[in-house]
Amino acid sequence: MTSTEPVYQADALIAEDIDAYLAQHQNKTLLRFITCGSVDDGKSTLIGRLLYDSKMIFEDQLAALEADSKRVGTQGDAIDFALLVDGLAAEREQGITIDVAYRFFTTEKRKFIVADTPGHEQYTRNMVTGASTADLAVILIDARKGVLTQTRRHSFLAHLVGIRHIVLAVNKMDLVDYDQSTFEHIVADYRSFAKSIGITDFTPIPISGFKGDNITNAPSPNTPWYDGPSLINHLETVEVDNTTAQAQPFRMPVQWVNRPNLDFRGFSGLITSGTVKPGDAVRIVPSGKTSTVKSIVSFDGELDEAVAGEAVTICLADEVDCSRGNVIAAAGNPPESADQFEANIIWMSDDDLIPGRAYWLKLATQTVSATIAQPKYEIDVNSMEHLAAKTLKLNGIGVAEVTTDKPIVFEPYEASRSLGGFILIDKLTNATVGAGMINFSLRRAQNVHWQALEITREQHAAMKNQKPAVLWFTGLSGSGKSTIANMVEKKLHRMNRHTFLLDGDNVRHGLNKDLGFTEADRIENIRRVGEVAKLMADAGLIVITAFISPFRAEREMVRAMLPEGEFFEIHIDTPLEVAEARDVKGLYQKAREGKLKNFTGIDSPYEKPENPEIRIDTTAMTVEQAADLIIDRLLG
Repeated sequence: MTSTEPVYQADALIAEDIDAYLAQHQNKTLLRFITCGSVDDGKSTLIGRLLYDSKMIFEDQLAALEADSKRVGTQGDAIDFALLVDGLAAEREQGITIDVAYRFFTTEKRKFIVADTPGHEQYTRNMVTGASTADLAVILIDARKGVLTQTRRHSFLAHLVGIRHIVLAVNKMDLVDYDQSTFEHIVADYRSFAKSIGITDFTPIPISGFKGDNITNAPSPNTPWYDGPSLINHLETVEVDNTTAQAQPFRMPVQWVNRPNLDFRGFSGLITSGTVKPGDAVRIVPSGKTSTVKSIVSFDGELDEAVAGEAVTICLADEVDCSRGNVIAAAGNPPESADQFEANIIWMSDDDLIPGRAYWLKLATQTVSATIAQPKYEIDVNSMEHLAAKTLKLNGIGVAEVTTDKPIVFEPYEASRSLGGFILIDKLTNATVGAGMINFSLRRAQNVHWQALEITREQHAAMKNQKPAVLWFTGLSGSGKSTIANMVEKKLHRMNRHTFLLDGDNVRHGLNKDLGFTEADRIENIRRVGEVAKLMADAGLIVITAFISPFRAEREMVRAMLPEGEFFEIHIDTPLEVAEARDVKGLYQKAREGKLKNFTGIDSPYEKPENPEIRIDTTAMTVEQAADLIIDRLLG
């Protein structure tokens, strides 16, 4: 028994050491930063060096790193630190960074998450992804090459996504014999460029990631002329933006309403800025309702104060209407709300941006439907030139107007990443296709308001003794849409139903005569028709439309405009070969001969409805039978 006591004592001492160690590290601040620059500037080598010098490499990792270094032919016993970060096989084979690699390390003063981002222009979206959550950017420059196009591009992107702490790390100083004039010339060149894009302050440091100069200690014996901090020292002492966030007005986007029982109702979310205490006056945006904070609840119990970066539940003194997507804010300094903005858009999809198409826009806890107008201009990220553009392709960056289907709570991105930055999501695939940063709301968004009307759509419908509806016929050209739609209207007219037929060809003679047949024009064509159909339904009519409407996204956009149960998608399902054999207007023949571009079914796709309310197989029933089936479904 006695022989085991020292073991228990040792275990107790170890436990105390672990507790002390965890407590020490738990209270450290966290800095997120990225490394970026031109290809082969040494980003991965620098991060590997930081991990090595901070002793964040396990012995087996170090042994594997030494073996890999010898295999790839590193001189002598030197370690190729880049191999520690370039984890993908393709990255090792090509000697480039493709994906964003995140690494964690810690020093005595601070914790760090560093993102190694790609240098190639084709991976711009990867670089932006890594930069989106960073507080600081380390811009690397090869001392032999100076300021390059990619240096300017990455500096612009870092500034665009809101990074305000910039380190200019002039790397590979060992390859220019640590020449002071070379360093000063590069700093002067960069300062001139940085000023032109709005970067007013940066910290230049001469380093060698391979040799370790000015990484952990400064000045290095090789740079006695340098009197600034080492890279690690600067990273440990730079002010983290979270401190700044606490000094800003209080904001908390509501994530969910916490109501476990009838005696408790709170609003949960992450505080994005400011501080809040019980008794503080708050305003719910966008409704504008006011109340006071009754209590603040966290996992550990009630709090006397909560600050930016904390996830809490706030209980209010009054029973005000508040739900997910609303923002609880300081009553005297609330954020704005609007439905039209100018924004910087970064396109991240292989498929081009389609102006006018509806995408999901997610900002903080708000999700709304949004359309992007044709860009005002695209930014050439290599030259900073503004270029005319009709769309944005993969990795394209431009400025465009954004319209949402209802007002959202926002702040300019420059003031708040949380309430100024958003992502765009494809409605069909749920893939993230773009990211955006709000510059400001448009004046017309503040000046145009809904006029309250006393006669409701229900009263309009009651006068006509019918339920409003939109019968949306879709199918290939020549499928029989117009013929069947016309028969449906004739039959409904005999039944004393109030109807109106919107036909694709007829509408293009007036309302949409300014539109062509590009994908963007087709989307705008359907958007306009959808708005007209909605107004007619509001008047109590049964609206019948006959349009090819080839894209699911736009048909779903019109469906979303109407109350549930009023939109009937009717797929006139005619095989292409049957529709082409009819070719009443001779359009298929022109398309086959190349005389008619963007013709649906030939060189432009038709996306069949997946779950239409009604499907009509024109090879199996007559026009009369199809019309009767549709009317039975409508009135049944």
